[in-house]
Amino acid sequence: AWLLAWPGHILLTDPGHLWHGNAFYPERWSYAFTDSLLGYAPFGLVGEGPLAAALRYNIIYVLIAALAFLGAYALARQLGATPTGAAVAAAAFAYAPWRLTQAGHLHVISTGGIALSLAMLARGHGWSLRYGSRADRVRPGWIIAGWLVAAWQVSLGFGVGLMFAYALLLIALVVVAGWLVRRLRRKPRQPVGRLLGANLIGGSVFVAVAVLMALPYLTVLRLHPHAERSIAEVEMFSPPLRGFLIAPEQSWLWGAAHTDARATLSWPPEMALLPGFALLGLATAGLIFSVWSVRTRLLLAGGVVGTVILAMGTQFADGALYRPLYDTLPGWDGLRTPGRLVVWTTLLLGVLAAGAVSALVARARELARYRGSPYPGGWLRLAAVLPLALVLVEGLNVTPHVVVPPQPTALATVEGPVLVLPSDQLTDMQVMMWTTDRFVPLVNGGSGFVPRSLAQTRQITVTFPDQASVSHLRSLGVATVIVLPDRVVGTPWEGALYATGAEFGVTREEIDGVIVFRL
Repeated sequence: AWLLAWPGHILLTDPGHLWHGNAFYPERWSYAFTDSLLGYAPFGLVGEGPLAAALRYNIIYVLIAALAFLGAYALARQLGATPTGAAVAAAAFAYAPWRLTQAGHLHVISTGGIALSLAMLARGHGWSLRYGSRADRVRPGWIIAGWLVAAWQVSLGFGVGLMFAYALLLIALVVVAGWLVRRLRRKPRQPVGRLLGANLIGGSVFVAVAVLMALPYLTVLRLHPHAERSIAEVEMFSPPLRGFLIAPEQSWLWGAAHTDARATLSWPPEMALLPGFALLGLATAGLIFSVWSVRTRLLLAGGVVGTVILAMGTQFADGALYRPLYDTLPGWDGLRTPGRLVVWTTLLLGVLAAGAVSALVARARELARYRGSPYPGGWLRLAAVLPLALVLVEGLNVTPHVVVPPQPTALATVEGPVLVLPSDQLTDMQVMMWTTDRFVPLVNGGSGFVPRSLAQTRQITVTFPDQASVSHLRSLGVATVIVLPDRVVGTPWEGALYATGAEFGVTREEIDGVIVFRL
């Protein structure tokens, strides 16, 4: 919620400090300490404060699922699926069970731009899985639009954006290689002038956005080398193969049934990666019965196997395939959770399933015409829609609707910079959200790594307010320390409940249930 709110505030007040968030004071580049979600900046221009931040998050959380459905539907239709088949692929991509456990990772489930851009690029090139390339269908405008959507997708972050960029590079290499082979064989080929021009324009925008987005993150890595993901972290978050058959606890259909299975996973939130049993069944059927050619089915199946192997990280063959990517591809060593490649597994399974359902629809139409009817009967229509219903049922959730704790009154009025105690990863994230009313400079911060300056401050302030902690905070320029009594009990900072700090020139008062120390 803080990530969504910050650009809306700073772009209206001081755009030059976009990447220097109010959290993690006195660190700079803090907006690049995790995936920025910068592409959602227009939403941040509307509303202010914690209430608006929560509402904004909820709205986007719903819309990203709708965009994922739309993108996957458009892609499946462009590839040659029937409307019903495309709807199955879209539902599987947008509402896969594994997405339910990623509610706190908006950048991971913001995948609609991936499918939509691929659909636009395929449409612009006049290409589909079912009918191949057709020169009369080339539309340069769609090509440029596809690259623009791809650029927007990358602007949301590199958690899934980096893999998407490499996927686009791989597709481009395959297309160029295919064109060269056809040229050498002197086969009829499409005129490349318009295609090349459109791809140069759109691709240049995509590369420019990707580079501009990467620069702040490269700066962060230079200033904080320990932020780089070690291979040990990758091993910690690499899921076993059985993880792809285990649902998260938020799944309505399978959550309770898979409780024991989740207990065998070292980190279920990133390892319960079930795409859906209905989807797996339909994709398997798509290998046998489909509108796609046998060659296409085998290539899709190979893609599914390949993405599963990569998503397993070091769990497959001790990282024999993943480790070379980690060691050689720029940026790949910044990804700590290989399991997020399940995005691509789900999309490929959806395309396979769409082929099977499309073939079922085509067979139903043939049977109806054989019987002298222009449309299939009720039972045949139900049989065609049943796969969609099965996929949607597996996407139902029991995600709890939590109440957002209200902002302490003192935080809305005190002078900054501010330190709020206790300070830990989860508490600090909530405090960041509370500061979305004024974006007061804040020592606290939660992200994918802990800067050494924050770790040092946490360690020194466990004895606050004593001489060492007060001197340290004053050297940073901290003006106020707020202690949350209901949270500090049982933490190393509990002593702040009973001290005054008067002997060090600190004043203490209580404001609406929280303790405020002014340095």
